[in-house]
Amino acid sequence: MNEATEQSPRVVTFTAADRAAQAQAVKTPRVLAVANQKGGVGKTTTAINLGTALAAIGEDVLIIDLDPQGNASTGLGIDRRSRRYSTYDVLTGEAALRDAIVATAVPRLYLAPSTLDLSGLELEIGQARDRAFRLRSALAPLNTVGGTKFSYVLVDCPPSLNLLTVNAMAAANAILVPLQCEFFALEGLSQLLKTVESVREQLNPNLTIHGIVLTMYDARNNLSGQVVADVREFMGAKVYDTIIPRNVRVSEAPSYGKPVLVYDLKCSGSEAYLRLATEIIQREKQLCAG
Repeated sequence: MNEATEQSPRVVTFTAADRAAQAQAVKTPRVLAVANQKGGVGKTTTAINLGTALAAIGEDVLIIDLDPQGNASTGLGIDRRSRRYSTYDVLTGEAALRDAIVATAVPRLYLAPSTLDLSGLELEIGQARDRAFRLRSALAPLNTVGGTKFSYVLVDCPPSLNLLTVNAMAAANAILVPLQCEFFALEGLSQLLKTVESVREQLNPNLTIHGIVLTMYDARNNLSGQVVADVREFMGAKVYDTIIPRNVRVSEAPSYGKPVLVYDLKCSGSEAYLRLATEIIQREKQLCAG
């Protein structure tokens, strides 16, 4: 195990704000769910590196790991033994979200880690009336107390359309969809869009598709170029201009418990995620202006 994962994470301390601070207007964080029911499309990689890129350009970012595999947590160097509270504790009501948040090695980037216990959540709360709104309720107090104020919350969803993903969509302002440049890319996208529409109708009428980010693009492969063209034709302006290339440094970084921007800032993958962060902020400004 490398040095980054052996160190215990620093738990973020949230102090009680005085009345003057509480009286100030607090900006609600933008919540983006990183979702796609297909595995291996780059959800966790996108959540980790987009969060790092946003933090690098001055945003305070919280990543919420909702995948029982906990890859976002290990990818940011948070050892399993060091996760005092997890998103499982938060969604079952055993802990407040602020108690689960830990600081990462990246300045301005924080994490609510996951554990394998999360895989049994649906059995535990599946009959509860508020089962789809547990994450929304946990997020509500975030910026209303003293301590770190988050401008973005990125929710790393599991590779399925289960209760965890529904919780993320019910709590989110928008969905960010990583889509691998492969033959079956559009096949899974249509099912995801149907789920988003269902959540919009029943749970979260303001939910939108923020954008689709094409991942694992190989310029040497003619199929990748055809997939890009097909997705742009099908989804139009919803597809981000930035395309994430297939890059060995991006694949290596998680094994060192680091985002690729920390592992190798100069590689093509890092440069792409920085461009994506800039594009997302620009799109946010357009959405607010509109």
